Amino acid sequence: MNLGGTSIATQRDAAILIVDDAPESLSALRKMMVEQGYQTFVANSGERALEIARRVHPDLILLDVVMPGMDGIETCRQLKASPVTQRIPVIFMSARTEAEDVVAGFDCGAVDYIGKPLRMAEVCARVRTQLQIRISQESQQEQAERLRTIVNNMAEGLLIIEADGRIQFTNPACDQYLGYAANELAGQSISDLLNPLVAQEYLDYFARYAANPETAYSHGTREVIIRHHNGSSVCMDLTLTPMFLRQPLFIGLLHDITHHKLSEDALQRAAMIDPLTKIANRRHFDSFLEKEWQRALRSGAALSLVVLDVDHFKLYNDTLGHAAGDVCLQKVAQAINSHALRATDLAARYGGEEFVLLFAETDSDSAYLLAESIRAHIESLQLPHPRSVTSPHITVSIGVATIHPSQLDSTESLFVAADRAMYVAKEGGRNQVRATRSSGDSLEAVKALVMR
Repeated sequence: MNLGGTSIATQRDAAILIVDDAPESLSALRKMMVEQGYQTFVANSGERALEIARRVHPDLILLDVVMPGMDGIETCRQLKASPVTQRIPVIFMSARTEAEDVVAGFDCGAVDYIGKPLRMAEVCARVRTQLQIRISQESQQEQAERLRTIVNNMAEGLLIIEADGRIQFTNPACDQYLGYAANELAGQSISDLLNPLVAQEYLDYFARYAANPETAYSHGTREVIIRHHNGSSVCMDLTLTPMFLRQPLFIGLLHDITHHKLSEDALQRAAMIDPLTKIANRRHFDSFLEKEWQRALRSGAALSLVVLDVDHFKLYNDTLGHAAGDVCLQKVAQAINSHALRATDLAARYGGEEFVLLFAETDSDSAYLLAESIRAHIESLQLPHPRSVTSPHITVSIGVATIHPSQLDSTESLFVAADRAMYVAKEGGRNQVRATRSSGDSLEAVKALVMR
């Protein structure tokens, strides 16, 4: 059997080393061990016993105490002093059965002590018992080593936490996630890692479990922010499971979701961005408009919507191709977006060659001036438009609507007003801004435009 724990011997293939300077005793013991099915080695001195033990790693040593030269006690001490042989169980055999002799044998590391003259049935029983104990111990050690390997190599961070919140153990993944050296977290409290309110919630749960484990439940998994050793914050999933041994303990599993959160945030951002122009898309704009609308309802502030359309864009695509059309839209979008400077401003591609801008807390005069600035900016790009009847360069027609929202109004009415103003700009020759100047209901503004 390999003493390194890579295999476990059964009784039938166990190796026994018998050490005795008396030939008759040595022969009788060897004959009996062979009959029991053991692989048997013999030595007639302590020195020879050490040599054989280091070479063959027997599963058990039967060792005589009284021998010339190195006696059994010294032989046992040397066996236990060597990492190679220290785990081999030793059974002493001796006619010295006084209490002090037996105690000396156990003190130097023996697992049993058999008095001489030997009763062979008793020897067999004691050998069998010690081999079974050894098999059990090695099985436990092997399982412990396997578990240790799993814990040390698992991707999730693992913490063992006591009922008072003190961290008892962390695995390498946990240390790496949180930036600590090995064993550095041991002895610290979870309060050092978590938000105080979250930490207290866990401590309350620990206390309830410690008081009545039978009625406790697994705390499950929740997303927590944990302080990294360098002071930054790490987003983790924490799963807590209670375990009661001699004392209540809690197994915490940490799963790093920082990359997941970054990907999730990136996906959310991507869902709000127009892939061609890289400015806000219609979905994002509608959500933003609703939020600003509700804010304007509460504050009574003005809300201005700008709608613009690239003049003769279908003709541009037909003449220069869709690739050139895409580049044109990208440059127009960049110019438009450069005028949305505040957190309450938003520019978006609303569909095809149509763009929109929202200016919160902006009155009609200011909105008109902003729209005119956008129109002039796009014209100044001098993007060639060979077949345009309006201008040799790309131009836009812009409609502006301003409203002080009330409960009787809707975002749809604001859009209708701005759209209608834009069509008035187109009908008036394009490359211009038209605005609803009414300070009242946007529906009234629409009527005013229609009646023109």
